[in-house]
Amino acid sequence: MNIDWANFTPWASLAGGILVGIAAALFILLNGRVLGVSGILGGLLPPRLGDAGWRIAFLLGLFSAPLVYRALAPESLVRAPRIDASFALLIVAGLLVGFGTRYGSGCTSGHGVCGISRLSPRSIVATLVFMGAGMVTVYAARQLF
Repeated sequence: MNIDWANFTPWASLAGGILVGIAAALFILLNGRVLGVSGILGGLLPPRLGDAGWRIAFLLGLFSAPLVYRALAPESLVRAPRIDASFALLIVAGLLVGFGTRYGSGCTSGHGVCGISRLSPRSIVATLVFMGAGMVTVYAARQLF
């Protein structure tokens, strides 16, 4: 195993994790809802009267945050990620993630951050399955490619 030291960012990752935790805690305290992105997006399909506004605002903030960061951050801190995959493979991967979040009744943010903090047995099992499947996938991909 090799560590990509040029892109190894433990402090930025820790700060991001802390911010996600704070956001999840504030979201449940202020709104009484779990901060699960797939649930927020899924709640728009079909939209319910009086419920769509905050969901759309949340998703707009989620998608616009990288654009705001890119506009405000110094050029030395803005790097585009290198993705070694075809466009078709990215579409298939996105569809598989979408299917998995529906099949698993939530995504990693909902189960991993919010569910585990509430000691939900379903979320603990789901997170263990997410992590295990990810590990097996990485191992298999490295052996096959």
